[in-house]
Amino acid sequence: MQTQVKYLIVGQGIVGTFMSYHLDKAGISYLLVNDESLPSASSVASGVMNPVTGRRIVQTWMIETLLPYAVNAYSAIQQKLNIQIIQNAPVILLHPSEQMKDSFEYRMQHDNIYLLRQDPTHWTPYFNAPFGVDGIDDCYWIDINKMLQSWRNYLITYQHYLNAHFDSKEVIFSEKNVRWKNVTAEKIIFCDGIASSQNPYFSSLPFAPNKGEALIVKIPGLPNKNIYKNNISVIPWKDDLFWVGSNYEWTFQDSNPSIAFKEKMIESLDKFLKLPYEIVDHIAGIRPTNTQRRPFVGVHPTQSQLAICNGMGTKGCSLAPYFTAQLLAHLEYGAPVEAEASIVRFASLFTKNP
Repeated sequence: MQTQVKYLIVGQGIVGTFMSYHLDKAGISYLLVNDESLPSASSVASGVMNPVTGRRIVQTWMIETLLPYAVNAYSAIQQKLNIQIIQNAPVILLHPSEQMKDSFEYRMQHDNIYLLRQDPTHWTPYFNAPFGVDGIDDCYWIDINKMLQSWRNYLITYQHYLNAHFDSKEVIFSEKNVRWKNVTAEKIIFCDGIASSQNPYFSSLPFAPNKGEALIVKIPGLPNKNIYKNNISVIPWKDDLFWVGSNYEWTFQDSNPSIAFKEKMIESLDKFLKLPYEIVDHIAGIRPTNTQRRPFVGVHPTQSQLAICNGMGTKGCSLAPYFTAQLLAHLEYGAPVEAEASIVRFASLFTKNP
């Protein structure tokens, strides 16, 4: 049986979910193909949107635009699916050193947009914080796994979903469309995370795969309305479970959880957490990061039937809603893609034949 749609989306992580959501909202025909047997970085992501980043405590790229857009987008999906997936979760900064405390004080005096003071005595029953406690406002936690599964159920219900492995070698091009197996589309949009780095049409992009790990930890008594950051992050997961991590490994042998990471997290937790805890799971994934720390968004320069929205790295929760919408506007109306995200900047790396 032949299927004909305007867009074929590959991958149902955060990016593929929002790409299909925008198409669905616009009433444009689409099919999403997703290989459920492959590991997904989105499924192990922390789900945090934090407007401040790094040891220098600076605002993240484009956050004034990205954050309100993302909050509205997650709230809209939440309403559409009648589920709870987004919550405000201010960061409690448990300064790990005098240097980090000084960095906060400097930003507090020179660039106080999202930073806020905390009463350290409020957190004394929970944490050891010899260098003080401060905070970051306008942070959010997204229940990514609930969103992905609920949206998948929606796609299945309305026959927009196919659980299958996508092999780019099976793509057949014609003048006005592109065909994969029994699906004909005007364009294929690759939203498949790290798999795109092995896609011959987009492997020229400077992907820099990055391994991340986290522990899922039960911490009875710890308030679950905040995100806690020391030299590691402790993030609400569900009930009295917390996501604890993460690391950024640029050189790794596989995508499996490692004993070294687990031991490092236990050492950190024992140092600053006063409450008893229990480790219930250990997860890992490979992030589709890149050397420029900016997304890959746009149409292939020589194969116009192919497009990509990828390379979100560690900021996928805040980047995906905005840049999937921007790609759709580009495909439908010729609207420009943000210059720092557009794959036009890598045009010289592509060749016509993969």
